[in-house]
Amino acid sequence: MPDMSDTAVRVPQSANVGPYDGTQTPPAVEVASSIKTEPEIGQLFDLSSGAVIITGGARGLGLTIAAAVVESGGDVYCCDILPSPSQQEWQALEAKAKKLGAVVAYRRLDVTDAAGVSDCFRAIAAQSRRPVRGFVSAAATQHEQEAIDYDMEAFSRVMRINVDGTMIPAQAAARLMRDSGLGGSIVLIASISGFITNRGLTCTAYNSSKAACHQMCRSVAVEWGKFGIRVNTISPGYIRTAMTNMLLADKPKLLERWEDDNPLRRIGMPSELKGPAVFLLSEAASFITGTDVRIDGGVSL
Repeated sequence: MPDMSDTAVRVPQSANVGPYDGTQTPPAVEVASSIKTEPEIGQLFDLSSGAVIITGGARGLGLTIAAAVVESGGDVYCCDILPSPSQQEWQALEAKAKKLGAVVAYRRLDVTDAAGVSDCFRAIAAQSRRPVRGFVSAAATQHEQEAIDYDMEAFSRVMRINVDGTMIPAQAAARLMRDSGLGGSIVLIASISGFITNRGLTCTAYNSSKAACHQMCRSVAVEWGKFGIRVNTISPGYIRTAMTNMLLADKPKLLERWEDDNPLRRIGMPSELKGPAVFLLSEAASFITGTDVRIDGGVSL
């Protein structure tokens, strides 16, 4: 049965509402509705009302998503442990931002330093011409070693950066969104490694850390929904990043294996994360939280 809670049928007071015998003219019926005008599709994906903070934003997927935010009208603040971002990519991003009237800025940041992250995010919020409405966690590291001999210091380092380094800035961003009263969207870059094992790789710590990100997302999505904050993950498959290129340089046969295993017979490109990231950050995903978007060409099926 349709929901009629927002719609009322009203008969004008001047109308004859007595028994209808088929000879008189039926009364005009007015339909009064409180249903709001639906936004157009371009408005749904528009990010011009806020700023987005991205950790792991010096290169790779983080910088690719930064470009997508700028192209969608948003301001971007990229943070990373590196002293400076990839020069060529950053110059291209700055040129794009200037052309579109957006703001881009870079700050050096250790995502495992809770006090430093909190101070950095508060400073960004104070500096920004727009409220912080989005956060993307793209900082991560990897260490490959056979599990039976896996060095526990290396294991702890991967977990510290990939898990603590996701939760700490997510908390800081959520506090900004809560305190502003505007809510927002948080996107955690996880991985298909969180629910499958990587073919041809021995990376137990990385896989474990990404599984933790998936459950972290679901947990905080339930807790932070009351503040108007949505939290989702993106799980890339094998993507042609600079890090992937370095890996394939040492193991060239892996590429053929990954392509053969994939229903689309190829690995992904960084640009293929731009659309899903903007979607989750935008009002187009206003009723989506606690879920995962896989961008893997179907390899995890």
